[in-house]
Amino acid sequence: QVQLVESGGGLVQAGGSLRLSCAASGRTFSSYVMGWFRQAPGKERDIVAAISWTGGSIYYADSVRGRFTISRDNAKNTVFLQMSSLKPEDTAVYYCAAGTLPITSMAPHATDYGYWGPGTQVTVSS
Repeated sequence: QVQLVESGGGLVQAGGSLRLSCAASGRTFSSYVMGWFRQAPGKERDIVAAISWTGGSIYYADSVRGRFTISRDNAKNTVFLQMSSLKPEDTAVYYCAAGTLPITSMAPHATDYGYWGPGTQVTVSS
């Protein structure tokens, strides 16, 4: 099992940057596919980015590709989401998740992930 805790959220102006971190507990962190999801009020929880256990396979949602970068440090049991050129529509609660299904060209779904953090709020002002 793995427990996840996100940090790094906050309020930022449009065009700004934030770096989210997700700290994981458990000795099997490196065996999990890690994902970042987000959920805005009244909307579904959608994939933002996902990364394989080696970091060799990465998925980005079209809405964030070129602006966000996902990475992981297995030695520190941490996954990161560097967010740049933020837009008001990026405002949401961001969740870190761990799963076991491999990354493909298809958008990962929230049901593919069995472990979740409590989330961190990101608010982008215009």
